[in-house]
Amino acid sequence: MVQTPDSSIPSFVAELVRAANEIERVTPSEVRKLLFRAITTVSDLREQVGIPGSGTGHDAIVGLNAVADHIERQSNERMSAALLEAADLVRTLWIVLDSGVEITTIFRN
Repeated sequence: MVQTPDSSIPSFVAELVRAANEIERVTPSEVRKLLFRAITTVSDLREQVGIPGSGTGHDAIVGLNAVADHIERQSNERMSAALLEAADLVRTLWIVLDSGVEITTIFRN
């Protein structure tokens, strides 16, 4: 689990949004790195909050990973949308974590 200073998450969200808004200036390789960094951050934040990933096609991380894995085939619009989705995920999880809310998952058979 990665422990990050309070200011690094909002800065990372701003970096993702900036890259999405200036997609013509960002290389596909840079987008891939940002998406993989976001995937790691979302996974870490989910763990800290207590939200398990589903690992299915409905899990946003799976979709972001698919975009990152095939970045050369993505349009600027799709890359921008993926960066904004990643920013939203990171931001939302950061707000939940910062609020102190703990989520307990109960599995029933």
